[in-house]
Amino acid sequence: MGKKVLMAVCACMFMSFLLPASVFAIPGDEATHESDHQEDADDALELPDVHVHGLSLNKDQQLGPVPKATPWPSIPSSLEGQELDDWMKVRLLVTKEATVKVMVLEPCTHRELTRASIAALARWTFDPQMKGDDPVDGELTVRIHFRTR
Repeated sequence: MGKKVLMAVCACMFMSFLLPASVFAIPGDEATHESDHQEDADDALELPDVHVHGLSLNKDQQLGPVPKATPWPSIPSSLEGQELDDWMKVRLLVTKEATVKVMVLEPCTHRELTRASIAALARWTFDPQMKGDDPVDGELTVRIHFRTR
């Protein structure tokens, strides 16, 4: 008799694995995937428009012209071998056609360094500053430091 009971229990367990789970589900407990998404959409929080002050957030807007070639000035032969600690500050005006104009804001104390710097900066080339898809006039301020020992 023990063998027959064991076989009956095994048969019941085997049958329970074959039956779909919905047979055992309590009414109202079935999967509600679509309705769950609808409830999430109904509970969505809408925020008011946000206004940001400061720099434009448009990724297509550059803050200045983009350098393509920047050859640096060399030390003039009249100053070779001397210890130097000099600098100059210039503003480069780049038109929307990518032409460059050099304006010296603060020259070097050595005139030769100022001349060599202006000559080198005149050879710099740029892609113009862009505002969206349109090239616009832009400017760039550069400080050049000469230091030898």
